[in-house]
Amino acid sequence: MQSLSKSHTFFIGLMLFSLFFGAGNLIFPPVLGQQSGEQFVMAMFGFILTGVGLPLLTIITIGITGKNMQQLAQQVHPKFGVIFAIAVYIMLGPLMAIPRVTNVSFEMGAQPFVPESLQSSSWILFLYSLIFFAVVYVLSLNPSKLVVWVGNILTPLLLLSITALFIAAVMNPLGDVQPAVGEYVTSPGFKGFMEGYLTLDAIAALAFGLIVINAIRDKGVQDKRAITKATIQAGIIAGIGLTLVYVALGYIGMTSVEAFGQVANGGQLLTLAVQELFGPFGLILLAVIVTLACLTTCIGLVSACSQYFSSLTKRISFNGITFLICLIGLLVANLGLNRIISISIPALMVMYPIAIVLIVLSLFNKLFGGRSSVYVGALIGTVVISLFDGLKAAEIPVGAVTDVLSYLPLYKEGIGWVVPALVGGLLGYMFGKLKQR
Repeated sequence: MQSLSKSHTFFIGLMLFSLFFGAGNLIFPPVLGQQSGEQFVMAMFGFILTGVGLPLLTIITIGITGKNMQQLAQQVHPKFGVIFAIAVYIMLGPLMAIPRVTNVSFEMGAQPFVPESLQSSSWILFLYSLIFFAVVYVLSLNPSKLVVWVGNILTPLLLLSITALFIAAVMNPLGDVQPAVGEYVTSPGFKGFMEGYLTLDAIAALAFGLIVINAIRDKGVQDKRAITKATIQAGIIAGIGLTLVYVALGYIGMTSVEAFGQVANGGQLLTLAVQELFGPFGLILLAVIVTLACLTTCIGLVSACSQYFSSLTKRISFNGITFLICLIGLLVANLGLNRIISISIPALMVMYPIAIVLIVLSLFNKLFGGRSSVYVGALIGTVVISLFDGLKAAEIPVGAVTDVLSYLPLYKEGIGWVVPALVGGLLGYMFGKLKQR
């Protein structure tokens, strides 16, 4: 049985880390550090559970089952598998995640260097996104070389940049740790848990898992057990990397309140921090960190989407699909970050709980005999709640319904779908047992 070497496993783990670590992951932890203050340890523990634990669980599930996103969803119904996979790849791809990453890269990595008189010009964003997507297109054309580019080159540069920022913050603390504020005062662990949930990396892991498996196969490993082992090991390496970086960025935020006060935006906080620690050079360092983080994530998303859609049709080549994804992403990116986010949040409120339920059920598939009725029951319970959460996020009037739903356990915390999913899964299991008789 041929297995993957330790060095190849390590670099695939670095690749996976860098694919996960986008701009959102860069700006969440500093704000958590600021707001949690003296409760930082508990808050960060909660954040890591969902910001690292859920994506790692997804990668492990894909490694153990050997199934891609569509195959996992097909356990509900074959047609549902296709519909769910297409919806997720469109969301992660050209209509939401990819253009959002591009905009964050522009606003934090390039816009500060643009003359003030030109910053409001739409042409500046268009030119930047054109260059950005040209680079993404070239690096996404050959997925087998993604490990070399990302794991061996881009990720070390990203980690070196963040390490330099962290060391400077430790050597020259921005200030003393302050008391926690808001929900971090009474429930820091749960608040951190919810913030990690918003990283959305569990959904991205459904797509990135296929990239990891293909990267392993490209090294000549074909045995299922060897692929599973290497996938899990790569996931653990990525998880350790994410944890260390989150703690480092959280520490910067935790010590920054005395210097800057409570800053509403993680991007603004990092900008202030790097300027304070490095002077004018700080903005260049931040631009490098943000651009690398966004670039690697975007490459991973484009590559994953291209691989999936090219498997659905033979009429368009892989290169053609990659070009179309980049082109659509370029056009949507120029709508602006605020508009993209306003469109994406309602969809994410619906899709993310569905993804979590599918991941958990797939991992424990053998415990209930893989009965599709369990999947159907759990997802009905989940969709009913998450659909109204999405409508509420889209500011569509559903007040009468949400007033009733507010009596559900954990609804006010944003995960009211948990109990209906459990009840639906249990009812589905009972129905499946009765149907067998």
